[in-house]
Amino acid sequence: MSAITSVHRPISQAPSRSDASDHDACGGGRVMERGDIRPVVPAPQGLYDPALDKDSCGVGFIADIKGRRSHAIVADALTILLNLEHRGAVGADPRAGDGAGILVQLPHRFFAKKATELGFTLPAAGDYAVGVLFMPREDSWRGEIQAVFAEEIAREGMRLVGWRDVPNDNSCLGQSVKPTEPFHQQVFIGKGDRNLDADEFERRLYILRKTISGRLYKMRERRYAGYYPVSISSRTLIYKGMFLADQLGRYYPDLRDPDFESALALVHQRFSTNTFPTWSLAHPYRMIAHNGEINTLRGNLNWMAARQSSARSPFYGDDIHRLWPISYEGQSDTACFDNALEFLVQGGYPLAHAVMMMIPEAWAANSLMDDERRAFYEYNAALDSGRRHRHKVAPAARQDAAGRP
Repeated sequence: MSAITSVHRPISQAPSRSDASDHDACGGGRVMERGDIRPVVPAPQGLYDPALDKDSCGVGFIADIKGRRSHAIVADALTILLNLEHRGAVGADPRAGDGAGILVQLPHRFFAKKATELGFTLPAAGDYAVGVLFMPREDSWRGEIQAVFAEEIAREGMRLVGWRDVPNDNSCLGQSVKPTEPFHQQVFIGKGDRNLDADEFERRLYILRKTISGRLYKMRERRYAGYYPVSISSRTLIYKGMFLADQLGRYYPDLRDPDFESALALVHQRFSTNTFPTWSLAHPYRMIAHNGEINTLRGNLNWMAARQSSARSPFYGDDIHRLWPISYEGQSDTACFDNALEFLVQGGYPLAHAVMMMIPEAWAANSLMDDERRAFYEYNAALDSGRRHRHKVAPAARQDAAGRP
């Protein structure tokens, strides 16, 4: 059961035990009688319906529907994560988890304060991006990575504003996790003189990130590089790692700062089934957080690679070759799904359209589906050379944003 489905009011205003008793007495919930061993299941109310308790196991989401940013949203999201503790896996080391994380909006006031402390000034909100990076602990190699960032940012016509070492407290980590701990850094990237709107800026940041990764993984093999770009965006920010639910907020003091504000937050607690847990494979990813298995993974990766030579998008133009490979070997199924979804969305597809292509409904024999929706699925299935395997997303770049070839 998703933890968010059990939240009927802001968590920071959760009722006390006495309040809960009054709430039940007023008919807001069922009072458990003596000898009653059934769980207390609230009645349908607001956005909550017990019929949907199966949804989003291991994932929690909270948002202010009026878009008001506050630290309470972040604090409440961490509380949701604590309520997902039962969903995460624990190793033989009782303080070693498979992974946990949080995705939030960029907290401009927080970063403006930190930048001032470090001696540089940030541009206005929306005119810069923050890259969250897992970096190697080897100082010389980390310096080479920073030099590549400086070169590629300048080549993009953007501006390297500054670097920040992210504070952390690893005293809460298990002994088996500490040897795998990366060095945490953030890089601040300004638009520079480029007149980019918000979507164009995100797309150029995506191309920048893939270009940098491509260079670095040629300098050192990816699995030995010690480098992973968690997120580089002007909109969102991700803090994650090989944590149990209670460790995320303790490990990153940033998350407890009152100026760290967001109007939404997505949290996830991982139970690794198909891959060994690593810092990079914790969720959320840049586009999604997901629980489940995609059993057509190898076929999907092969078809993505086969389509690279024919993929086109006016949004990428001649830079599309800088994006290869879309997914790297050794990633989890969800990581590959996230890579493909990001490729489609940055290439011009609306998010809902891209997701429907990647996770089609069972449409062929569904007599209740309207003709327009069935035609949508049939058309997109035909793009894959007549093959109707789930999650075949490679041909998508040959369409425009409206879905036309």
